[in-house]
Amino acid sequence: MAKSAPFTIWFKSLRRADVPKVGGKNASLGEMVANLSAKGVKVPDGFATTADAYWRFVEANGLKEKIAARLESLDAGKAGLAETGAAIRHAFLKADWPVELSGEIVAQYRELCRRAKMENADVAVRSSATAEDLPDASFAGQQETFLNIRGEDALLDACRRCYASLFTDRAISYRRAKGFDDMKVALSIGVQRMARADLGGAGVMFSIDTETGFPKVVLINAAWGLGENVVQGAVDPDEYAVFKPLLRDAALSPILERKRGGKGRKMVYASSGEHPTKNVPTSKAERAAFVLDEEEILTLARWATIIEDHYGVPMDMEWAKDGRTGELFIVQARPETVQSRREAGALKTYRIQSKGRKLLSGLSIGDAVAAGPVCVIDSARDIDRFVDGAILATKTTDPDWVPIMKRAKAIITDHGGRTSHAAIVSRELGLPAIVGTGDATRVLHDEQEITVSCAEGDEGFVYEGIAEFEAEELDLAAVPETRTKIMLNLANPGAAFRWWRLPADGVGLARMEFVVTNHIKIHPMALLGFDSLKDEEAKAEIEALTEGYDDKAEYFVDRLSRGLARIAAARWPDPVIIRMSDFKTNEYAGLLGGAEFEPKEENPMIGFRGASRYYSPRYAPGFALECRAIKRLRETIGLKNVIVMIPFCRSPGEADRVLEVMAKNGLKRGEAGLKVFVMCEIPSNVILAKEFAARFDGFSIGSNDLTQLTLGVDRDSEALAELFDEQNAAVKWMIARVISEAREAGAKTGLCGQAPSDHPEFAEFLVECGIDSISVSPDSFLSVKRRVAEAEKKKR
Repeated sequence: MAKSAPFTIWFKSLRRADVPKVGGKNASLGEMVANLSAKGVKVPDGFATTADAYWRFVEANGLKEKIAARLESLDAGKAGLAETGAAIRHAFLKADWPVELSGEIVAQYRELCRRAKMENADVAVRSSATAEDLPDASFAGQQETFLNIRGEDALLDACRRCYASLFTDRAISYRRAKGFDDMKVALSIGVQRMARADLGGAGVMFSIDTETGFPKVVLINAAWGLGENVVQGAVDPDEYAVFKPLLRDAALSPILERKRGGKGRKMVYASSGEHPTKNVPTSKAERAAFVLDEEEILTLARWATIIEDHYGVPMDMEWAKDGRTGELFIVQARPETVQSRREAGALKTYRIQSKGRKLLSGLSIGDAVAAGPVCVIDSARDIDRFVDGAILATKTTDPDWVPIMKRAKAIITDHGGRTSHAAIVSRELGLPAIVGTGDATRVLHDEQEITVSCAEGDEGFVYEGIAEFEAEELDLAAVPETRTKIMLNLANPGAAFRWWRLPADGVGLARMEFVVTNHIKIHPMALLGFDSLKDEEAKAEIEALTEGYDDKAEYFVDRLSRGLARIAAARWPDPVIIRMSDFKTNEYAGLLGGAEFEPKEENPMIGFRGASRYYSPRYAPGFALECRAIKRLRETIGLKNVIVMIPFCRSPGEADRVLEVMAKNGLKRGEAGLKVFVMCEIPSNVILAKEFAARFDGFSIGSNDLTQLTLGVDRDSEALAELFDEQNAAVKWMIARVISEAREAGAKTGLCGQAPSDHPEFAEFLVECGIDSISVSPDSFLSVKRRVAEAEKKKR
């Protein structure tokens, strides 16, 4: 007589081909245990019950006929979804275990306890549907998970509840929407040793940027305690981004972003009572601290790349950190199902043209814009109130909310990160969402007209009223080749990944000022001279912004290096030219604490700006912080595609002083491949081009300032607007001259400005001159690329 198939299988004996036996979740755990343990990826030990075990349970209790009858009534309209689901779940919960099945589960649990050297070891009990996590359908979140289950009776009870959860209302609805036959979907149960994340932390990790599909980063969310709060969006987690291509070099730390979340509560073990877990508030120290240190972030990111390489597709993973031992574990892994399947040849962009007052901000999910009336719903009990086509505003969501999320135009939540339920479902539905706003349900009200904008970077905004916006489809399938390099002008780190699909040749101008204004907000000299600041209000704001940094100068270096790193990583390994700070004195004075360090000037445009600041005692210590940030960006993070550019350099003598100061601060031209360019925006840069070319590797022509100073026209003057003309013969002579002189000296030339976008003939003129590169805004890239291609054809 043939031996019957086992009802349980240890993870180490499972492979991903075993999805029909144990579902996607458990098959994936087995695949990792068997194949990736040797590569250092740690997965907690455990076993899975099989689909045969589920059918044995169903058969022994005569449930098949009961389920079929209930579903038949549902399909015939004789019973509602809630009534049907409740009746089927009740039947499972009242059912008895077949002795041979419960015996095998208990025996395996005892073995797990023996291996753990514990009596009644704590385990996670997770459902894994046999069609779960397939490429064309994700059952993730449809069935239940139970944490901190201890003892044989508690385990069998949790397993029974897992079986019942195959018929939650949402699971029944989901299978009908996807065309799955309820009677052909079985449920496997994973029984896995708990990592004591209740004493440590946990979260979710993706091996792809969840919003843009940029494939070169690992995104990690982290919170204190068990990971359910991150998955459910019940907390605002820490967020880390790591650049994958540089992870192979152990000497580097390619962490592009470390953003501290609020982490207001954590899920921990309950000491007694019906529920084995509970939520408690986090301490002030926990809220102020990062969950993961640098080495832990890098370890998880390396594991993510190992798992992705093994599966051959971008992955969605859950991790946990054991607070007793400090060990990290992967507790789940499945293919990412949204960004990895986006059409590669098209890019849809949205542009806000006019907008009302900003009401809220949070993390943007997707890159679209939507406008309409709000429907504020606090509880799942009130979802019947939802108005089709409205913008849903709520505290957080779970799978019970999916039916109304499908009917919404956009979604806004008070809490949650990029890996929360609201974020994941919004992506799957193609809806713009803003999560983690803090107080959307308090600020907004029913029927209020608003605009949700996810088109401005990784921060999303809610505006009052119906904004004017336009959408454009960019066809990337037929982009012409050009000899002239077409590069991008970028300033906002949060939007940098959005343009990764554009076949640009790098970044011709990355403006440091944007990062300082929006991500740092503090004058560097105010950080260095904090104790002597007279403005008490500014001091209080600076204290709040720099919380968690023992050294206030480190706040500037850390934020600046990581902000610029996102831009450099987005185009790596192509060159990214970063212009050192070029604020005017009035702009510097607008930074926190800045007024005490800046002179008042009648004409800041041609005053104390650019290169002249870098060696001046008034700002040299601030410039040293800029240099430290660039050095860290290139040497610690490892983005050596970064080129430094010096703005508003008036003379070769001034160039020498700046290069000397840079070298003293660890940025020596030529060392470690460092190139230094100069902005060509002053007539002296053209007149003395040969001398400048001897000191710099290239020129970047700033056509706005060069036009202003060549023609003597204030570019901001309305009265003189018609005289400001970048195509004036004198300006074109200047441009042609510097290109010629630079070529003769072996230096590169580029132009960053809107003229090639606005005037096709200007692009043709630059090609005629033999310019090496043209740098434009991303939305102008395709039109300029085509114009340059046409001009190059004519030139031939």
